[in-house]
This record gives sequence, structure tokens and C-alpha cells, in this order.
Amino acid sequence: MSIPIPGIAPHGGQLINRIATPAERAEFLAQADTLPRVTLDERATSDLVMIAIGGFSPLKGFMEQADYEKVVEEMYLTNGLPWSIPITLSVSEEVAAPLKEGNWVRLDDQNGRFIGVLELTQKYHYVKAHEAVNVYLTDDQKHPGVKVVYDQGPVNLAGPIWLLEREPHPLFPAYQIDPAESRKRFEELGWKTIVGFQTRNPIHRAHEYIQKCAMETVDGLFLHPLVGATKEDDIPADVRMRCYEIMLDRYYPKDRVVLGINPSAMRYAGPREAIFHALIRKNYGCTHFIVGRDHAGVGDYYGTYDAQYIFDKFQPGELGIIPMMFEHAFYCKRTQQMATTKTSPSGPEERVHLSGTKVRELIRSGQLPPAEFSRPEVAAELIRAAHG
Repeated sequence: MSIPIPGIAPHGGQLINRIATPAERAEFLAQADTLPRVTLDERATSDLVMIAIGGFSPLKGFMEQADYEKVVEEMYLTNGLPWSIPITLSVSEEVAAPLKEGNWVRLDDQNGRFIGVLELTQKYHYVKAHEAVNVYLTDDQKHPGVKVVYDQGPVNLAGPIWLLEREPHPLFPAYQIDPAESRKRFEELGWKTIVGFQTRNPIHRAHEYIQKCAMETVDGLFLHPLVGATKEDDIPADVRMRCYEIMLDRYYPKDRVVLGINPSAMRYAGPREAIFHALIRKNYGCTHFIVGRDHAGVGDYYGTYDAQYIFDKFQPGELGIIPMMFEHAFYCKRTQQMATTKTSPSGPEERVHLSGTKVRELIRSGQLPPAEFSRPEVAAELIRAAHG
């Protein structure tokens, strides 16, 4: 089922909806004890949800082999649409062996709850090293995204899915704004141009600066933090959300920002994930998307602006969303304001910018980062969370 929604077209033209109707749900539940079961990990569960609510439009399920291979090698689906990250359900040989193509498979979450159904159309093997090198640009298993690929099973299960029920988020129900709802909200606000911002980190002054620069040219900002699976050393989602609430309450105009959660899992795929994140925000109704320094990067695997350069691989207008590119922002002591190398005449010694690693070290030791780097209320919240 697809939903016609006004505003910018979703990727592929229609917003996908794979949430079971009450009748379908009753039918699936009646067969719950007879269907073969597959247990999803945290990332697969969030992928199931994102497919069902239309966040991954035009996908209706986990990718078949032809789409998988074309995405891995060329960043396109077989229908010609750009797509940069494979969306797959990988299982062990033992799990895959008894499953029959053409049959339904029960999908359980990590707690053993029946949450979805897969119509199994295909099961196929894939080459992990090939996926790693093409998607993550490395086969180093110290890379968190590559490690996931090597740790998962060697068989992909493919086919359309149904989510039994869209349940409120356990931590952030008030911010669970799915694509149909975000589009409706933007329309009610009268916004025709909306810039999306992806973050898995607490918001700091550089983020604030580039967001507000973007807001000067569009009708509104969709602040869309990722709350799916992330690295163990990333700041927990509940702490990040409190930081966003503090910032929006004190430092942003209340009628120009919508805060909503992104249920996706983080891949840390750098350039490819920048494209992926842009297409997701297009499905949520954004017309523009902010791409900053080392978007979705980790460690030293990607160049500082590789995530911006990758957009040049696509024809103008092909992605259907406008990337807004920003240089690395810092506080300029000479001009006494946030700036980038495009606007600041200062030298390196007059610029205040800290790495995420340095900020985490300061917070762990109970020290506030400089006010030029982080709003003091946000820094205080991070310290409070770190020290209980």
C-alpha cells in the first residue's frame, strides 16, 4: 500500500506503508505458532520499522539479490533509482536452510515478540568483503559498520515485509513523527522548504551555526536525531534528546523547528551514508539536507569532505533533495563569533574547535567544555549524565 502525500515527492514517487491492517494482523497472529521464526537483531528491527513506515521508500522489504548487488556496486536500485546502502536481513546457514521461498516467515524482535512477517521471495549468499570494500571503503573489522557485516550470517533473506503494529517508541513517544506525520505537520506549518539535519551526537555550537545558516534560506528546520543502534561509546539517545530539548527551548525560534526521532541504525558508512541519510529525509518531506564535515564518518576512514564530494556522482536533481554543504565551523576569537574558513580571517591559533574525543575527555573529568564550543546548559547536562 502507498500513501499519496502533498509536498516534495517521496523517493520513487509514493510513500510506502507496510503496516498491517487490523484484518492482516489478525490473519498473521492466527498463524503465529505455525510460521517458521527468524529473530531480528537491533539493526534489522529498526530496518523493518523504517521500511514499514515509508522511511526507506521505495523499498517494500529486504533487498533481493539483483537490487543488493547493484546497490553495492553502483549505488542504484534495478529500477534506476539512486540508493547507496544495502538493506538486508542476514542469517546463518542453519536458520536459512529450512525456510522455503514463497512462504511466510515470522519475524521476532530480540525479546522474542512477534513483530513482523516476511514473504520470503529469495535467499542468497553474498560476499562480505565485497560489500565491506564497496560500501564502507575498507574491510578493516575495526570499522564498526564492517564489523557488523563480518559478524552477521552469510545468507540474505529477501522479500516484502509487514509490520504487525506501529507501537509508540519506548523512550520518545512524543517525538515519534513518522514520514506521513512529518509531511502533514510541515504542510500545516505552511513550510514549502524544509532542511533536515542528521545527528548521532549532542548538539554543539558548530551544529547550531550551520543549522541557523541553513534556516536563513528555508522555511523550517527538521532536527532529526538518530536513535537506533550506535557505537557503544556514542552518547546515549536519551541524553542527546535532553540536550536538543534544552537548545530548542532557549536558543531557537519555536515556530521554525520540528524535532523528531529517526529510528534508523547507524552504519558509519561515511560518504555512502550521507546519500542514504539525504534520501531518508526526502521521504520525511525535506527539500534540503545539511551535509557537514565528515558526515557519518568514524575514525580516519574517510576524508574530511568525502561525504560532500559523493553528491557529484549523481546528476543534478537526480536525488530529488538539495544538499547544503558546510565547511568545518569553529569559534573565531578575532571576530568573536562562529565562522568557517569561508568567513573568518583568523589563523589556526585564533580558532576554537574541539574533537568529540577531547570533549568526552573533559566531560568524563567533570570539566565544562569552553562556552565557545558548547552552550553551558548542554555541557552541564552531559556532565550530569556522565556522573549520575
